Amino acid sequence: MLNRAGKLLSMALVLLLSACGKQEETVKVASPPSVSVITAEQISMEVREETIGSLEGMMDPTVAAEVSGRVLKVLVRQGQHVKKGQEIALLNPVDYQLQRREALSEVARLEALLENQQRSVERNARLVERNFISQIVLDDVKTQEIALRRQLEGAKSRLASIEHNQSKTRLLSPVDGTVESRLVAEGDYVKVGDPLFQIISNQRLRAHLPFPESIASSIRPGLEVRLNTPTSSVEIVSRIRELKPAIGAGNRAIDVLADVEDQPGWHTGASVSGVVVLGVRENVVVVPEQSVVLRPAGEVVYAISQDQAQAHQRVVRTGLRQDGMVEIIDGIQAGEQIVLDGAAFLTDGARISVQKEMSVQADS
Repeated sequence: MLNRAGKLLSMALVLLLSACGKQEETVKVASPPSVSVITAEQISMEVREETIGSLEGMMDPTVAAEVSGRVLKVLVRQGQHVKKGQEIALLNPVDYQLQRREALSEVARLEALLENQQRSVERNARLVERNFISQIVLDDVKTQEIALRRQLEGAKSRLASIEHNQSKTRLLSPVDGTVESRLVAEGDYVKVGDPLFQIISNQRLRAHLPFPESIASSIRPGLEVRLNTPTSSVEIVSRIRELKPAIGAGNRAIDVLADVEDQPGWHTGASVSGVVVLGVRENVVVVPEQSVVLRPAGEVVYAISQDQAQAHQRVVRTGLRQDGMVEIIDGIQAGEQIVLDGAAFLTDGARISVQKEMSVQADS
């Protein structure tokens, strides 16, 4: 029995030692983590300021009644596109037609009186030449002629005013645009100044871009600004038209204005993103954002050893960030290889296996 127990114990020890050996062998053959690497390069970077603002329509007129009258017909509906000069509503013109007839009659009466008075002046002038009447009589009829001529001018002016008012019974669209709201219906009686339609035109828009007061000294009229809006895939390049003189009390921002003209798909009230280029910095060392990780020592990148088998931690000082790239002010030089994918899982001096080499241009 003792002999048998000893054999079992020996077999158990052999199995245990064999398992430990396999585990040690497994640990020894574990491969280092696979990473991709990239070379820090020098490029030119724009010094930008970005913001989000809104678009304001510069041609959004409210069409109001210029004369009083009852609405005979409304010719457009809400949401309809209209052209400049297109009829959008008709008011009852009967009152002005009657006034025009009356004014025409008055003009005709005065023209007849003036024609008769001119003949009278001619007759009296011949009589004065023959000394049949005095000069005073001639002067009197000439004065009457002048008075009739002035009355005729006044009557013609009144006729022109009536005809002008009659033309205002045809309401026309002042711009190309879309009917935003219709505030009148057929049969309504409107007075002078009553609003009837709101027309929105996107032919000329103004972008309001709030920028922080800290860069007020760097932004000036004439600088180039790149604009984008969610309602259009087209980026346009405009220029800063002006800066509002007051800084916003609520947000401490300066309001920068830029114009947008004749851009399909751009709409009043939509949001707009603006990018102002304040300058260009040459020979900037850049690396992709994912290669910069945060550690207790600060922001670091992992530089690759010459044999590409080990990663060494480098504390860096960063600057501009744009388009997925980070400016490295200090800590790494152009031409050095650093870890790209996998940097977040490394420590200083970690063994690595390089699987792929990339370039800044391809990555960006």
